[in-house]
Amino acid sequence: MTLFKKPVSVKGALLLLLLPAGIGLMAIAWLVHGLLLERMSREFVENRLKDEVAFLELHIRQAEGKIDMLQTGDYFKEVFHHAFAIQSPDQTVISPLSWEPLLSPLLRSDEQEGIRVHNAELSNAPSDILAYRKSFFVKGTPITVIVSEDMGALKNSQAELHAWTAIVSILLIFLLVGVIWFGINLSMRPVVSLQAALKRLQSGEISRINAQAPEEFRPLVQQLNQLLDSLDQRLERSREALANLSHSVKTPIAAVRQVLEDTSRPLNDDLRHEMGSRLSDIDRQLEAEMRRSLFAGPQVGTSAYPVKQARDLLWMLGRLYPDKSFELSTSLTDESRWPIEEHDLNEILGNLLDNAGKWSSGCVELSLQQHNGLAQIIVTDDGSGVAEDERMLLGQRGKRLDEQTPGHGLGLAIVREIVARYGGQAAFSNGPKGGLKVQIGISI
Repeated sequence: MTLFKKPVSVKGALLLLLLPAGIGLMAIAWLVHGLLLERMSREFVENRLKDEVAFLELHIRQAEGKIDMLQTGDYFKEVFHHAFAIQSPDQTVISPLSWEPLLSPLLRSDEQEGIRVHNAELSNAPSDILAYRKSFFVKGTPITVIVSEDMGALKNSQAELHAWTAIVSILLIFLLVGVIWFGINLSMRPVVSLQAALKRLQSGEISRINAQAPEEFRPLVQQLNQLLDSLDQRLERSREALANLSHSVKTPIAAVRQVLEDTSRPLNDDLRHEMGSRLSDIDRQLEAEMRRSLFAGPQVGTSAYPVKQARDLLWMLGRLYPDKSFELSTSLTDESRWPIEEHDLNEILGNLLDNAGKWSSGCVELSLQQHNGLAQIIVTDDGSGVAEDERMLLGQRGKRLDEQTPGHGLGLAIVREIVARYGGQAAFSNGPKGGLKVQIGISI
């Protein structure tokens, strides 16, 4: 059972991810702002209190430790705006007097510098203060000075500033929602056009997708167009095969029918031989078209293991031609894959090796290589080879250079046709041992 329903669109998924992330970051920023504001306020107030303690110390030293000689009261209130306490062995001065319950314990304390008092429950006195305490000697007389500030008013100001920060953050979140929504809609426009192109394709208005798709969707568009091309090619091949069969089979069938329907002529050996020849032509044509109909051509998501298939074919042909040797040379691994349909690769390798096995004197070599996106199949034999002026006939349908060797002359024609469907090329030349060398190159 799934805990969350999967988003139904890319836009929904982006909103589901970006909005909580944006809100979470805003919340973290707001919390960090509160902590930094508290820390900066404390450091600022503490530095001010420290300066004022230094100022008081200077005046006390100028008065040679005589506290009653200092101008306290309104003067210090106007200068400091803070409460203070000064204590010597003979005298203690605290201003304002309402702070005396708070500052008197601090005078007796041994703590130095910054002192924080929280939740003090005293009438006419603040509950939260920050004080700075310093003890020093003037002509051997110990003096203690404390300057403090009411942090309650500062905290109220901080809370107000923090609240305004929260309001601004909420407004920024709404602005972020609008920006994200606008950005998603803007970035999804090509996808919308692609969706419209797919609908037009489905309704038959267009035959291929020509919409300007985003970079991330271009491989998908290319694969869809390739799939459509493959389907069109299959339909065309089916129609071509039917036309070929219809054209090729009509004449032999008409000849056989004529012989069978002519009751005036006896069915002698010559007629039987002629009928058998005609039926053989029909059988050969059916076999060729059936094999041709099995060719897949380039297909999305299909691939073959060339090394494994080559080894299986070499083993089988070694049993078929026990007096000949079949060798494989390759730099590919057993896990190497080529984007060629398995049956098509089997037809290419099988026809080339079988043809070489028929014509070789004793050895057939197969080489499988892959360089710079090009799959190479090279088959060589040590037979008598083919004259240069006859090589152009190799691979043409129905053309055979030696009628004494069994077969219908379809092997190399099938190889040429399959290679052409993959956009490759087939080249024929004399091999290093005098036999025929066939080189196939297919881009992968």
